[in-house]
Amino acid sequence: MNRHVTVGLDDSTESHAAAAWAAREASSRGVALRLVHVEEWPVTPEIPLTLTEALVERYETLLREAAERARRDHPGLDVTTEMVHGRAGAELTRAADESEVTALGSRGLGGFVGFLVGSVSLAVVATSTRPVVLVRAEQPGAEAGATESGATESGAAAGGSGAAGAAGAAGAAEQASAGAEDAAVTGSPPDVVLGLDISRPSDPLLEFAFGTAARRNLPLRVVHSWSPPASYGYAAILDPEIGTGLGRRAAEGLAELLRPWRSRFPEVRVVEKVVVGPAARELVHASRGAELLVVGRRGRRPALPHLGHVAHAVIHHSAAPVAVVPLA
Repeated sequence: MNRHVTVGLDDSTESHAAAAWAAREASSRGVALRLVHVEEWPVTPEIPLTLTEALVERYETLLREAAERARRDHPGLDVTTEMVHGRAGAELTRAADESEVTALGSRGLGGFVGFLVGSVSLAVVATSTRPVVLVRAEQPGAEAGATESGATESGAAAGGSGAAGAAGAAGAAEQASAGAEDAAVTGSPPDVVLGLDISRPSDPLLEFAFGTAARRNLPLRVVHSWSPPASYGYAAILDPEIGTGLGRRAAEGLAELLRPWRSRFPEVRVVEKVVVGPAARELVHASRGAELLVVGRRGRRPALPHLGHVAHAVIHHSAAPVAVVPLA
């Protein structure tokens, strides 16, 4: 099968936003765009044939118009459409496994920025062997303050709240600095943000983030969040240099990990950021003003969807589209 980017399409505004994102991604990669709609209506005597035919015609029109729009926005783009019957989660996962990347629409969380991830999107993200990007429709006038509130709750659930305090004065200063940067990031040029755990490096994750930044001519901001062991709490209070030393080693480890990727992608401007605190909270803060947030997901278990707590929190509260990349 030819290389392609897939988008799961329905008639929601979020789905149309995902289709626009996927068309741009396919064009930047120089591959085809595949538009897929899954028809779950069963054809049985209980459902009138006229209703079934009307639904098929409706979604054929939807696919055709989306394809025309993609070709118009990206001249020369090879676009194919496909309507399949079955369970949406299973069919879209199958399509995603055959694609370089798949885009799905996700609904905004009411009046504040974030995602309401449906069961279908969540199933695809948690089980696909290839990257999946969740895209929401633009919501003018969204309140950043509500995002921070939701992020704080998810961050606490994901990683606890006492680790940053254990880093002592050095960690507190770093947190304050990070907060000031986050407050100003919405006025900065867009970039790609990568959440990276240096203790579990992944080539597919780094490849996706660096490749996206290179193709879109955007800076790459790499965020590594660390928390000292609980046993360091009292020691860090008595000796703040302990927290400073741990932070320095984390920064050195991140720089060393990124060195070969900087050489491989010299055109990408990389900004390294090491912060203290729960990873989910820090990544949600970093997503404000970003064009894309990239996070990893551990490989799926046999017949069991799996989505780590950081990825789960981030996809529900990020201000930017979220790419979830299975880790090798």
